[in-house]
Amino acid sequence: MSAVVQVDSAYPTLAHIPTHVAIIMDGNGRWAQARGLPRLMGHRQGVENIRPILNASVEFGIKYLTIYAFSTENWRRPLDEVRGLMTILEQTIKRETPELHKNGVCIRHLGRMDGLSDHLQKLIREAVALTANNQRLVLNVAFNYGGRAEIVDAVRRIVADGIPADAIDENLFTRYLYTGETPDPDLVIRTAGEMRLSNYLIWQAAYAEYYATPAYWPDFDKTELYHALEAYNQRDRRFGQVNKP
Repeated sequence: MSAVVQVDSAYPTLAHIPTHVAIIMDGNGRWAQARGLPRLMGHRQGVENIRPILNASVEFGIKYLTIYAFSTENWRRPLDEVRGLMTILEQTIKRETPELHKNGVCIRHLGRMDGLSDHLQKLIREAVALTANNQRLVLNVAFNYGGRAEIVDAVRRIVADGIPADAIDENLFTRYLYTGETPDPDLVIRTAGEMRLSNYLIWQAAYAEYYATPAYWPDFDKTELYHALEAYNQRDRRFGQVNKP
């Protein structure tokens, strides 16, 4: 945890700010349907909501933000929706990367490149390379990501590197995950009222605190984020130990 952070007067000081917050951005489609709009309009609105949450995260003192943008299971959605999501990602990378770089955001991709077009893979790699040395905030984008796939990929890389079984421990295994040296998430937030991880950071979130809100992701704003941080401040994190009186 970081030290006490003073934010603006509308958001009183919090004693503890999580270093790493991970968000499951759920409810875009339902947000659109509730307004009589196509589901893809909800996804576009969801993308537009990322920037204000990034800004709020920086203001509150969060150092790592991981967002669940597209899972390995999302390929099962209707073809038109999947194609639309890929187009939205391409447009977003082109539009937002220069501004994120200017503002000191380090972009990292979590997930597999398999199934992504060559053009999209190129855009992702260029964004990651351009922002690699930025230190204001690390933005992990989990795209074509699955927690089980991540673990399988880590095992494959360990085997490929010829590491003997007795040399493998939790620390070594963690380094082979997509997140590498990124600290484990302290807080996992899920929007739209669902209460499950959905194959998200299932190794890294073993001791994370969880917070669910009924707000759809496009409606999740700075105040909603602050409420999540308030709830985090009420948690007693013991990591399997018993705190002394």
